[in-house]
Amino acid sequence: MKPGKVTLVSAGPGDLDLLTFRAAKAIAAADVLLIDDLVNSEIVSLAPRARAIRVGKRGGCRSTPQAFITRLMRRYAQQGRHVVRVKGGEALLFGRAGEEMSELRRAGVEVEVINGISSGFAAAAGLGVSLTHRDHCPGVIFVTAHLRDGTSPDWPALARTGMTLAIYMGASRLADIAAALSGVLPVQTPAAIVEWAGTTRERRVVATLDDIARLAGAAGIVSPAVILVGGAIGEASCDADVLQDAHELSRRA
Repeated sequence: MKPGKVTLVSAGPGDLDLLTFRAAKAIAAADVLLIDDLVNSEIVSLAPRARAIRVGKRGGCRSTPQAFITRLMRRYAQQGRHVVRVKGGEALLFGRAGEEMSELRRAGVEVEVINGISSGFAAAAGLGVSLTHRDHCPGVIFVTAHLRDGTSPDWPALARTGMTLAIYMGASRLADIAAALSGVLPVQTPAAIVEWAGTTRERRVVATLDDIARLAGAAGIVSPAVILVGGAIGEASCDADVLQDAHELSRRA
């Protein structure tokens, strides 16, 4: 029997036109698709001969257990199938790819990774900012808002780096994050939150650390969303209607 393999495909932030050619080719060649919850459901149209299985995983929601997903990948690959694990955004960024690769390699299963566009970059593109603008910062830090044990990162230490912060999975903790960062950074430090970045559902609020949580709450911004903090975010060139919406929210709040 021909040995199977697993390909971890980065599906990008949502819209299918943000897939790479390599990702689209891998999906078309799949025997089995395991699709994450945040992946565009239309992606199955690119794999007409594959069996599609949805294995949703979202914070705060009922999710498919990680161990079950890994067993599915291993089982189908050992049956000689080409398994494509389709992950939202960039597979190697907050997607548990490390755990999956380790388990599959221990089982003797070949693993390939195809990179893609993370929602942090899509959020920056929507705002019209460079995350590493040389006038404002020496780099960017991608960080999750909650660690594996449920605790938070060391926000003051991150604030002291002078880097742009791209914070994932933090919409529900925005007020606490902003307060912690404000212990080090000026309260007028530019900040933004972008919901459904890189999709037709994208919404943005641009503000400062002292009012980002209030304005995001007034706008009804919820997960999935990316929070961006730092001087570089002050370069945002939002559309006129977005700026007007932010002004109106500020007035009401």
